[in-house]
Amino acid sequence: MEKIYTKNAPDAIGPYSQAVKCGNMLFTSGQIAINPATSQVEATDIEGQTEQVCKNLCALLEAAGSSVEKVVKTTCFLADMADFAAFNGVYAKYFVSKPARSCVAVKTLPKNVLVEVEVIAEI
Repeated sequence: MEKIYTKNAPDAIGPYSQAVKCGNMLFTSGQIAINPATSQVEATDIEGQTEQVCKNLCALLEAAGSSVEKVVKTTCFLADMADFAAFNGVYAKYFVSKPARSCVAVKTLPKNVLVEVEVIAEI
């Protein structure tokens, strides 16, 4: 098992790794809309936050030697299911290979963001 770290994604805000490589698989921790350059949540809308989340995931995938095309499963958490269509609009630009996915509404996300996504990918 190998821990993956990149400065191009936000640092973990708890006792966990950004991602872990195990064999030929990569498991990312949930990514929220923190801009790694500023360590702040800068977007306040679902589209802007989803865009930042996807950029963070792409940075982790690249650091591990993988890519968004090799994602086999995503788990998506939304603070409000009313944002589902807008979230999908941005998500679809990144996950064109249409990996398996779960998408659930949750009561609250870290730093009160609107969206969190984690992925499992081949390396």
